[in-house]
Amino acid sequence: MARLKLNERIRQGLFLLDGAMGTQLFARGLEAGKGNDYLNVDSAEVVCEIHRDYFKAGSEAVLTNTFGANRFIQARHKLEGFVEKINTAGAEIARRAAGEERYVLGDIGPSGDFLEPVGMLKADELKEAFREQAKALLAGGVDGFIIETMTALDEAGIAIEAVKSVSGQLPVFASFAFDHTSNGFKTMMGVDVESAISKAVSLGVDAVGFNCGSATLDEYTELSGKYASIVKQSGADVLIFAEPNAGRPELVDGKAVYKVLPEDFAAAAQKIHSAGINIIGGCCGTGPEHIEAVAKRLLV
Repeated sequence: MARLKLNERIRQGLFLLDGAMGTQLFARGLEAGKGNDYLNVDSAEVVCEIHRDYFKAGSEAVLTNTFGANRFIQARHKLEGFVEKINTAGAEIARRAAGEERYVLGDIGPSGDFLEPVGMLKADELKEAFREQAKALLAGGVDGFIIETMTALDEAGIAIEAVKSVSGQLPVFASFAFDHTSNGFKTMMGVDVESAISKAVSLGVDAVGFNCGSATLDEYTELSGKYASIVKQSGADVLIFAEPNAGRPELVDGKAVYKVLPEDFAAAAQKIHSAGINIIGGCCGTGPEHIEAVAKRLLV
C-alpha cells in the first residue's frame, strides 16, 4: 500500500517526531567548529546514523539537521555561500535514513538576529533567506517543513510566508519557544501563547506548537493544555504539536545538563497527548532513548 501523504498522515492519530540532534552530535564526539549544520557536508554518515537511531526508536518522522542553515548564521562561519549545499545535503541525508516509508521535515530555525529597528535585518532580505533555505530543502526531498524556536511575531510571520511561498501542497508546522514567567507563558520577546497561535493560524500553517524554552515537564504539560484550549476556542482547523526539552537544564561544571530520565519524559508525553496533542517529539536533551520510551508507552 502506498504511503499516505504527510498532511494526511498527521491527521490519523499519534505521530512521533524525533528528539534533539545537537545532543546526539556532541555525544558522538563531533566538534562543530563550523556549526552543526555543516556536518551535513563533512560528516554525513554520522548525521544519517542519528536519524536511523531515531527511526529505530519509533519516530515516524525526523527533522533535517538544518536548524541554523540560513545565510545569516552561516555567515558567522564564512559559509554563507554554502547554504544551498548544506540544506540540500541535510534533506538528502534524512531522506536516505527515512526511505520511502517514513517522513522528513525540513527544519528552519530563527535567523539569529532581529529585524529593524531592533536589529539590523531587513524584512525583504530575511524573507529571501528563508526562501533560499526552503527551496534547497525541497530540492533534497522533504515531505514538509517545520519552523522552530521562534520568539518574535514579525520573524515568525516572515518565515511562514517565505516557506509557504515555495512549499506547494506540503504541510508547514510552526512553533514558538516559551518560558514560564510570573505573567504566564511568554517567549523571550514577550509574545504570549494566544498571539503566537493567532499569528501562525492566520498565515495558514497546518500545525502550531511549541519547542525548547526553559520549562519543567509539568510546565510543558500546562502549556499543552493552554494550546489545546486556545485552538479549540478559535475553531481553527489546525493541529498542535509539542517538542519539549528533557525538562529544565541544570548547570554542571559550566555546562547545561538535562537529567530527565526517558521514563519520566514518556510520562510527561502521555499527559501532553491526553491534553489533545497528537504530534509529539523532543527538543534539547532528548535522545533516541526518550523517543523509544514514549513509543513504548503510547504506541500500544
